[in-house]
Amino acid sequence: MEMNTVLAIVGVIVVAVILIAVSIWLSKSRKRDLDRAMGKGAPDNQRTRDAKAAADARLAAEAKAAAEAEGTVEVEGTVEVEGTAQSAESSDTEPTAEPTTEAAPAAAAVAPESAPAGEPEPESPESVGSRLTRLKAKLAKSGNPFGKALFNILAKDNLSEADWEDVEDTLLLADVGAEASAQLVDDLRTDARITGKADPTEVRATLKEKLLDLVGRDTDRRLNAEKPGADKPSVIIMVGVNGTGKTTTAGKLARLFVAEGKQVVMGAADTFRAAAADQLETWGARVNVPVVRSDKDGADPASVAFEAAGKAKELNADVLIIDTAGRLQNKSNLMDELGKIRRVTEKQLPVSEVLLVLDATTGQNGMAQAKVFAEAIGITGVVLSKLDGSAKGGIVISVQKELGVPVKLVGLGEGPDDLAPFDPEGFVDGILA
Repeated sequence: MEMNTVLAIVGVIVVAVILIAVSIWLSKSRKRDLDRAMGKGAPDNQRTRDAKAAADARLAAEAKAAAEAEGTVEVEGTVEVEGTAQSAESSDTEPTAEPTTEAAPAAAAVAPESAPAGEPEPESPESVGSRLTRLKAKLAKSGNPFGKALFNILAKDNLSEADWEDVEDTLLLADVGAEASAQLVDDLRTDARITGKADPTEVRATLKEKLLDLVGRDTDRRLNAEKPGADKPSVIIMVGVNGTGKTTTAGKLARLFVAEGKQVVMGAADTFRAAAADQLETWGARVNVPVVRSDKDGADPASVAFEAAGKAKELNADVLIIDTAGRLQNKSNLMDELGKIRRVTEKQLPVSEVLLVLDATTGQNGMAQAKVFAEAIGITGVVLSKLDGSAKGGIVISVQKELGVPVKLVGLGEGPDDLAPFDPEGFVDGILA
């Protein structure tokens, strides 16, 4: 090969190498220019990351200072925490799906037990004593027509037959129940302090005593989890029909136990309502209570209950609260599902308590519901939600008389700590205030 040809080939190769090197350099240069134009530096630039971290820390500090200055604001049933409004009451909606067949429990997801870095610190729920005082004051300010109407009639100098009929009508309208109303009227008619010239002070004292007798002044209303020798974990299953605020009550009950220094786990076994598990998780996150839930919609509720019982055992928790779907008392298949939830749970832990959540404003309509639940799963106590001092306050008396189980908890408002143990004397004092 001629020398000139060799030199030409070498020259072409050298030029090609130079062109490739220049092309690579230009490409990198354009990329840096583009990164600077779009984001003031590449994402992995150390200086950029340092600046972003400093800005995030400053914003977090400002948000925390603002939250401490403003505190927690409660406005007409909505609790606002650090600028985020969350509904404190939410009704359960009617389940339409059929319960699944009993099978081996499926895996369930457990919500984080502590808030991630940068999240708000867990709330400190109100103490039980403070709740009782506040709820009694709410009753006294509610303008309850039940106690006032009775007092106005009985405080007359001489009571006619028509007055006694008015007394009985007032009791019936207050949902005291026919049998209890007749008993109270008979007791009052034979009391000399009422039948003679009535002194208002004596009338009030007599009426208070009679109502306390009907409500049950010496009834043991302690939750089984709080009794000596209680199982640990103590399992509570929440049941009720649609719209009673059952999931909300479960969340409030968890706060009540946390206020007493107990470790709580919750199980979201309401898998029929899409938002139920999210709602329960929100309640749990606010007081650092873990929530066991299904990782898919429409899962077998009994499997979630089973997993929740296992988690409560693993954590050696004091209390496990299992929320169930709102059920219609005339849907036998749904009622059977409750029995299944209890049976499956008891493969892990004994069930200590079944609490029926009743809406106090439904009055006697709630009695038929209560009886069916009592037969289906065996209730141990009643929670009366929305006992806001209305004329339906007599439901406390009738529900206990019909079911033979005590009212253990009452809710008088939509705030997160508006749930407290039922205090008979405070209740009667409130409605007679």
